[in-house]
Amino acid sequence: MLTSLDPHSAYLNPKNSKDMDIQTRGEFGGLGLEVSMESGWVKVVSPIDDTPAYRAGMQPGDFITHLDGEPVQGLSLSEAVDRMRGPPNTDIKLTVRRGGVDTPFDVKLTRAVIKVQTVKVQVHGEIGYIRISQFSATTNDDLKRLMAQIKKDIGKTPTGFVIDLRNNPGGLLDQAVGISDAFLDKGEIVSTRSRRPEDTQRFNARSGDIAEGLPLVVLINDGSASASEIVAGALQDHKRAVIMGTRSSGKGSVQTLIPLPGHGSMRLTTARYYTPSGRSIQAVGIEPDIKVTQSKIEPIAGAERERRSEASLRKALPNPNGGKNADKDKEQKDRDQKEREQKEKDKAAATPLPTQPAAPGAKPEAPAPIKLGDPAQDYQLARALDLLRGLSVYRPAAR
Repeated sequence: MLTSLDPHSAYLNPKNSKDMDIQTRGEFGGLGLEVSMESGWVKVVSPIDDTPAYRAGMQPGDFITHLDGEPVQGLSLSEAVDRMRGPPNTDIKLTVRRGGVDTPFDVKLTRAVIKVQTVKVQVHGEIGYIRISQFSATTNDDLKRLMAQIKKDIGKTPTGFVIDLRNNPGGLLDQAVGISDAFLDKGEIVSTRSRRPEDTQRFNARSGDIAEGLPLVVLINDGSASASEIVAGALQDHKRAVIMGTRSSGKGSVQTLIPLPGHGSMRLTTARYYTPSGRSIQAVGIEPDIKVTQSKIEPIAGAERERRSEASLRKALPNPNGGKNADKDKEQKDRDQKEREQKEKDKAAATPLPTQPAAPGAKPEAPAPIKLGDPAQDYQLARALDLLRGLSVYRPAAR
């Protein structure tokens, strides 16, 4: 029955249901991957910061085809996740397919108890950098505490703030609303709408801006999903922040967890969410105001990782808006299809150069990851810092 529903609806057995509850509270055991299921393979939505998966260089859009040599085809998402979890300090081998890399490669990970610090901060000169890796129960409180620390460390009025939502798979709706509210002084943040108009919910900002009106740049990419897109969409619609990076995932649906007898639960898509201007970003995503690709993230010169998003998921919900957004949805699908066809043609036409044969049994190695948050390696962050420094020239003098 569930196979006919959208890819975010699933049955959770008692163990998986308990694990999900633990995860939203910010501590759980496993590898540190937010995943979905597509075409029978496990798809990485994003790795969570400072976890085994993150340190191993797993990327949004990676497909896991085998777990310890056993194919994931035929497993449900819950079964695959259950196999990836396990006692701390035990190993598991993932076989990964990645766009732009011709052959699958193996990644060996050691399971750990993952304590997620969802908000981290740095200071770059007079600019505060705020990294939000997901939205758990403590995210809003952590932001307020660490914002005070940034201001103390800078010692004077900051030039502005970078809010980094890249590879943030989402999380709790109330936390996304709280983070948006922290930077907005008034206006609607998001609305959720189901089939019945009377069930529509609207969330509005309260007076007070934790950044005191200072310039904001929000970084997003195709690993920014759900709650991340709520924040980016709200700040973009109110022109409170410049959105920079690449188009987000496009997960504009709301899931409700329904408890079942026996301590299991059913996760069902029950509504869509809309930005303050009335946009649904389902299968379309948030378009950045300034597009900046991560130039150093690709391991092969000239190769472009195939973009995978909410729209590419099997049976993904369509965008309900007419007009511009619906056209964008169709145009993007057409572009994605043309890109895939062209890459297949290029691959078929290419004549490989002779190479030194690998040692018997050798496996391709996973490409080295880029370190997000380090301007020396992180091109998108470096451009965000440049933008804020430029905007500071036009900032009115403090009163």
